[in-house]
Amino acid sequence: MSDEPPQPGWEPRDPTVTGPPRKASSRPAKRKKRTGWRRLLPTWRMVLGGFLLAALLLVGGFFAGYHLVDIPAANAAATAQSNVFLYEDGTPLAQKGDVNRENVRLSQVPETVQHAVLAAEDRDFYSQPGVDPDAMLRAAWNTLTGKGTQGGSTITQQFVKNYYLGQERTLVRKVKEFFISIKLDREKTKDDIFQGYLNTSFYGRNAYGIQAAARAYYGRDAQDLTTAQGAYLATLLNAPSAYDVGGRPENRAKAIGRWNYVLDAMVKEKWLSPSARAATTFPDPEEVTATTGLSGQRGYIVQAVENYLTDRHVIDKKTLAQGGYRITTTLEQDKQESLAQAVDQQVTQRLDDGNETDRYVRVGGVSIDPATSKVVAMYGGVDYTRQFVNNATRRDYQVGSTFKPFVFAAAVHHSSLTQGGKRITPNTRYDGTNKRQVQGWTGSPYSPGNEDDVDYGSITVRTATDKSVNAVYAQLAVDVGPAKVEQTAIDLGLPADTPDLNPSPSIALGPATASVLDMAQAYATLANHGKHRPYALVAKIEKDGRELPLPATKSEQVIDREAADTTTAVLRGVVEGGTGTAAQAAGRPAAGKTGTAEDDKAAWFAGYTPDLATVITVMGQDPKTGAQKPLYGALGLERMNGGGAPAEIWGQYTRAALEGSTVRDFDLVLAKGVEKELEEPDPSASGSGDPEDPDGGDADGGDPDSTREGRGRDGGDEYDGYRGPGGAPGTSGAQGPPGTPATGGGAAPNPGPPPVADGFVDVGPGGQAGPAEPAGPADPVMPLGPPGGPPVR
Repeated sequence: MSDEPPQPGWEPRDPTVTGPPRKASSRPAKRKKRTGWRRLLPTWRMVLGGFLLAALLLVGGFFAGYHLVDIPAANAAATAQSNVFLYEDGTPLAQKGDVNRENVRLSQVPETVQHAVLAAEDRDFYSQPGVDPDAMLRAAWNTLTGKGTQGGSTITQQFVKNYYLGQERTLVRKVKEFFISIKLDREKTKDDIFQGYLNTSFYGRNAYGIQAAARAYYGRDAQDLTTAQGAYLATLLNAPSAYDVGGRPENRAKAIGRWNYVLDAMVKEKWLSPSARAATTFPDPEEVTATTGLSGQRGYIVQAVENYLTDRHVIDKKTLAQGGYRITTTLEQDKQESLAQAVDQQVTQRLDDGNETDRYVRVGGVSIDPATSKVVAMYGGVDYTRQFVNNATRRDYQVGSTFKPFVFAAAVHHSSLTQGGKRITPNTRYDGTNKRQVQGWTGSPYSPGNEDDVDYGSITVRTATDKSVNAVYAQLAVDVGPAKVEQTAIDLGLPADTPDLNPSPSIALGPATASVLDMAQAYATLANHGKHRPYALVAKIEKDGRELPLPATKSEQVIDREAADTTTAVLRGVVEGGTGTAAQAAGRPAAGKTGTAEDDKAAWFAGYTPDLATVITVMGQDPKTGAQKPLYGALGLERMNGGGAPAEIWGQYTRAALEGSTVRDFDLVLAKGVEKELEEPDPSASGSGDPEDPDGGDADGGDPDSTREGRGRDGGDEYDGYRGPGGAPGTSGAQGPPGTPATGGGAAPNPGPPPVADGFVDVGPGGQAGPAEPAGPADPVMPLGPPGGPPVR
């Protein structure tokens, strides 16, 4: 046998088999078939193929998108037209648009201000491409995992959105933004893009661009901004309305926090030294705006009209901002000018630069035609470019005793009864003892104080209205039912969400913080015999000859005419011989009510003739901090009150506004039996007819016209309206129990008649006092805790 090794591919010869040996098979063994769940798994070939296909599609899609998406022309928002505002007769009133943008070169913006913007928005702008995929993925992941909606846009992407695309949030827009940003980053320099971003960004206060923002917040050019000011403007880019502290004290803490974040980022990026950072203090913005054509009253009116349109969904803010609209308001130019002139002569010209309190004085006013509910005049402040907040529409000052007519109107409308079961009329007699505890209230005991802590004794509702007696009206609110009083106020025109409008005895004293516009609407309903129609501020809005539909409104009888007219009859007494006699300057039959907020922070006069309903408020606010301030000593007076400057403005304005028109008297339909009562002298206005008031109704023994809501010239006047739990204005602590001696600074209290168990003495049509009735059940009311409601703001 040969020792030669066997050749590959040959098998050993079988000696029993004849012929040549067989060659081994060259075919591989058959692969086992995958069974069970393994059949569902992709093979490595499939995975590799899918990855390569996805990569190919991604690369192909990128190149396709890059070549298909071009850099477009500037969008409409970047080249918006102006909106034109007109008086009711078509006379031009104001013009507003993107004219409040003044482009500046990047070299005109201080380097520290540029760094502040970069620190706030995109610190890697100069070193990174136009898009940041990592930031976009991180933002998407944080949003999906519930860590909050976050932006992943670079400054380049934000500029593309501002200038080329718009603010809508869609996938198509994001894709376009992505490719345009890449192209723009290749075709323009970083400085050009950054300059465009600074000039197109919105900073609030209608300021587009860094130059307009510098003027709106600091009254200077962008090139003169300090590091601190630039950091604050950079803060605004994130959310202007949330960080603007001008007139919005609630934004201050949040704004300072964001401002500190920007400065700390500048230190981290070595754009600001730690020592310079430590020396930087928060730069409070000024109450100015550089909006062209919006000085004086125009800015307040434009702001109110824009809110009117957007709040009623006539048009959205973005569309309105694009411009091109002609908006005809309901305002009448002669009345508008008369109102501004009255404020100027009765308040502005009397301000003394040397009197610190005079710096706090603010005035708001609104005038409405009762028959149509059209706003015919509005006064928002001394100048929109100096005081940004509209005093006619703000809702943060107590209305005080101007709320009391709503209580009486509710009593007549609901035919309410006293605790003794007698129907309430103007001559119904109540116990006006100072700090007398309200009867029939199931909540916490409540004992409101009167003006100057005066004890009025037994007086009629008429006298209590004329002299604004808190003790009487708190009891009256309980007799009617605080919930019914609240609803009546809402029906007359106060918004249901009015702050501090709560159903408790104190509701009668006016802790609610309705706006001047809200109160004017409610008083216009009284003047219109109880028929309410929502106020109108816009008569027509059109663009390119096409008129946009305005919300349809209709008149509704919200309280009985007898209730509204009887209230009017009682309020005429306030003007004829009560606390509002200064309103007689109107020279026409008028009805009205004075009111004062706690600590003299606001004084009101709300009144109307048959043709015009107007509300005037003088309020105190610190121009630097926005905090409410007492007006003791303002205009050279010891105290500010509704019967002083507000009533004087009202009288002068009403006389001028209605000059040349027919003098009309009220056409009143009174509640049953009231006409006879009102034909006779008020039994508690003098000694006659009041056997229980030997002092002839002058409970404090002095001049009945020198009370808190008089003209306020001689001092001795005191708070008329709601005060928090406590005694004199500005004090705190619980009211003393019934019978606690008065400690106010007024005249010595008159003990008056003995206390009546149920708080009133009924008076018949002849004005004679009747016997006290046993206490009866009160309207069911829900206890709401302390009747004083939330702390006064």
